[in-house]
Amino acid sequence: MTLSGPSDSLAASPGHSVASKRLLPWLVAVAFFMESLDTTILNTAVPAISEALHVGPLSMKAVLASYTLSLAVFIPISGWVADRFGTRRVFATAIGIFTLGSLLCGLSSNIQVLVACRILQGLGGSMMVPVGRLTLVRTFAKADLLRAMSFVSIPSLVAPMLGPIAGGLIVGYLHWRMIFFLNIPIGLIGLVMVYLHLPDYREETHPLDTVGLILFGAGVALLSYVLEVFGEHTLGSVEISGMLALSLALLAGYWLHAKSLTSPLLQLSLFKIRTFRAAVCGSFFSRLGIGGVPFLLPLLYQVGLGFTPVQAGLLIMPQALASLAMKAVLPRILSAIGYRWVLTSNTIILGLLLLLFATIGPHTPVWIIVLQAFFYGAFTSLQYTSMNTLVYADTTDQQASAASSIASTMQQMSISFGVAAAGLATAFFVPSNSQSGPTEMIHGIHKALIALGGLTIVSTIVFLSLKREDGDTVSHQKVFHPGG
Repeated sequence: MTLSGPSDSLAASPGHSVASKRLLPWLVAVAFFMESLDTTILNTAVPAISEALHVGPLSMKAVLASYTLSLAVFIPISGWVADRFGTRRVFATAIGIFTLGSLLCGLSSNIQVLVACRILQGLGGSMMVPVGRLTLVRTFAKADLLRAMSFVSIPSLVAPMLGPIAGGLIVGYLHWRMIFFLNIPIGLIGLVMVYLHLPDYREETHPLDTVGLILFGAGVALLSYVLEVFGEHTLGSVEISGMLALSLALLAGYWLHAKSLTSPLLQLSLFKIRTFRAAVCGSFFSRLGIGGVPFLLPLLYQVGLGFTPVQAGLLIMPQALASLAMKAVLPRILSAIGYRWVLTSNTIILGLLLLLFATIGPHTPVWIIVLQAFFYGAFTSLQYTSMNTLVYADTTDQQASAASSIASTMQQMSISFGVAAAGLATAFFVPSNSQSGPTEMIHGIHKALIALGGLTIVSTIVFLSLKREDGDTVSHQKVFHPGG
């Protein structure tokens, strides 16, 4: 695929050659691939890592949730940092931090250190994807931008296919630490290429909303921690209630603080737009249910049913294959029946599919598991695409950046909370992580899936505020979103 435009298109972006412009989508694509693969490859390795670190499998939810939580906290400042310090420096620093975090994750000797290193990884990841996308927008003319964006979206579609099986192969034949060491050579090569070929853009910046960052980041982090420890009997009800109240107070404080600023960390005034509100809130609540599935299914297949890591990865792969196949027909589906009907019906279907996953047991034929995974991947792809594009249905071009920041932040928050909710639901139904056997684990995960399926169905209420014509103005050209 050639992504170089006409020679005169370089006039608007001096300081880089035609060769650099051709390489730019590859650089961003590799960063996207690192970030996407890291998330999916780890899920299959959860049982092996938990055994190596001498913790229960459900305790590994902190390792998964801490990364996405770190993304949620730092994504809002990625645009400001890039404008202030330059896209080249920030993108290179992000790759460096992500690579360093990967190295430290691979060297971790206990789960506490691993969680801390995953947070460091998340800090790097939070800058890689948004700044890479921003660099493309500022480099390519609008006529070439869609092709460039489509090209860099490929890794976010391929990584979910490769991640589960790659994680299974590494755990089965090498060592779980190689999952993290895999990023190191890619990151080092990326650093060199970025300094040689990435354009360096800067813009005028308003003062950073430091108070808002502290209030929002502390509130979200504390709320996630409450979800992590709740039900594990490590803290009493008084302590849990106190932290919950404090986290909500911090988030309420941010809301009051943001209302008084012209350039807050997150433009909460966008929630006055009905389609934006429905898309973001609906995405948040529906992901609370489906966000825990990548955590629960590998546990069900490996700890409950006794499949090997490689087999578990193969059972999860049909989800990604269906998601990729669905991309071709998604615009026609949305155009034919509209966003309101798609989101209300599709959310219910996803909830029912979660309930169907709760029927998988030792005697379930493999072909049924594969078929369920394929349908789940297809409907999940439809859900994510619909929610992600509806965000921009009624926002102006000037509001697009702020809308993207809020949507990305809420998405990562919901994934983090979804993993925590999945672990919490399972912990309620599994008597003891250390003593429960496969039968107890299967029953616990089944009940967790039922609870999450019910939560997903209930989240349909948010989409009922949509009108039949909502989203009709969204064209395929207006917005690009690289993943779910």
